[in-house]
Formats: sequence, structure tokens, C-alpha cells
Amino acid sequence: MFDILMYLFENYVHSEIELLVDEDELTKELTRAGFHQVDIIKALSWLEHLADLQESDKPYLCNHAQHSFRIYTKAEMAKLDVECRGFLLFLEQIQVLSVETREMVIDRVMELDEPTLELEDLKWVVLMVLFNVPGNESAYEQMEDLIFEQPEGRLHS
Repeated sequence: MFDILMYLFENYVHSEIELLVDEDELTKELTRAGFHQVDIIKALSWLEHLADLQESDKPYLCNHAQHSFRIYTKAEMAKLDVECRGFLLFLEQIQVLSVETREMVIDRVMELDEPTLELEDLKWVVLMVLFNVPGNESAYEQMEDLIFEQPEGRLHS
């Protein structure tokens, strides 16, 4: 399922090509690209739920203290290792993620089929969430920079 999300993001959203609105046409396109029907349905549902998060009255989409600390559940810790959780904290500290967008990221991560998530995959989920939440253009650009910019110079001698 994550492969389909990446395919859609890279080929439609990120490349600024207009995304097909008709779900049947999009499903046919993804099938022609080699994806399985079951995975396509799961991926489209995942995206639909991401869009729903903007309009829902989920408890985490209300105002929280800016200096609150997130305690992860066992299931969240199983899916997000220490490196991933540390990265989410880092993104909050540099104000790429707010409390609300962090919770949206965790919500979407937990809905992925993957038993665990690699840091690079988490970065893409963050980017997808920020892209879909109005008013986060600056945070989206910062996240893009974190994903695409390569460090200059030598890191080790």
C-alpha cells in the first residue's frame, strides 16, 4: 500500500500533474502500473481518511499546550522506532509539525499495512500530511528541504 501512496505522490501530486478525480479511472491507472486491486483500495481509503482528518472533530485537532510531551502507545512504539519518534520530536521543535499535524502523521502511520516504518518512509508520510493540510505551506517546504537536500561537503574524513 505504501508503494501506491508513493507512486501517487511522486507522479501526480509532487509533479503537479492534475490528479484524476474519478476513482475508477485512477484504479485502472494504478492497475496498469502493476498494483493489486486490494492494495489500491487500501491506499485510496488511506488518502480519503487523510482528507477527512482536516474536517473531523478528532480530539487531537483541538488546541493543546505548545509544550506538551507525547507519550506513545505500545502499538505506536512498535511501528515507530526510537529514530522515527525522535525525528517527529525534532520536527516539532523546529516547528515543521504542530501538535495537530504530528497527531495526523501518527494517525496515518498507524493505518499503514507495514508492521514497522523506516525513517525515510516516515518523512514521506509527513510530507503527504503537510501537503494536505491548508496553511502549512512553509512547513511543507521545510520538510521538502529535509528530504531532498543533500549535505554539502564531506561528513567524514
